[in-house]
Amino acid sequence: MSTPQQALEQRLRLVEDKLAIYHLIASHPPAADTGNENYYRNAFAADGTVDLGGGKGASGNQAIGAVVARPEHREAIAGGLCHFAGLPRVEVDGDTAVAVSYLQVITPHHGAAPMDVPGHGASIGFRIHRAGANRWDLVRTGEGWKVKRRMLRPLDGSQDARELLTDAVAESSLFTS
Repeated sequence: MSTPQQALEQRLRLVEDKLAIYHLIASHPPAADTGNENYYRNAFAADGTVDLGGGKGASGNQAIGAVVARPEHREAIAGGLCHFAGLPRVEVDGDTAVAVSYLQVITPHHGAAPMDVPGHGASIGFRIHRAGANRWDLVRTGEGWKVKRRMLRPLDGSQDARELLTDAVAESSLFTS
């Protein structure tokens, strides 16, 4: 049986772990939208993987970092690329964790007519280019939390995305009786 002090220390460690994971995942959109290769090299384990579905992905933190340096990605950034993420649902189990979150890729809607919004001016607006579900598998290292694997699946009605989201809530005591 743990003492009240030990119980408090365990709860504090869990809070600190979750905050570190939130910070790590929340840093992904600004890193993607600025082409910050160092974020990926530091956030992912050396043998980390990214599985974007459809055969797209990268293995190793160096290769993952290089994705945002590709000319195509730099062109998307110059065009107004915006990764917009939802707050992740994080489950910590000792030195491993799983986080599930939503991600939208938003771009300026260049073909649209400008629209005026009172008090906010006129804009051509934005469009949601893509929406997806992310699963982040993380591991605690001597350097802090690292992403071991990130899996992204489009929210297009496919079974893969539904399973990813179903698995996330199935493991929670909030959704079971």
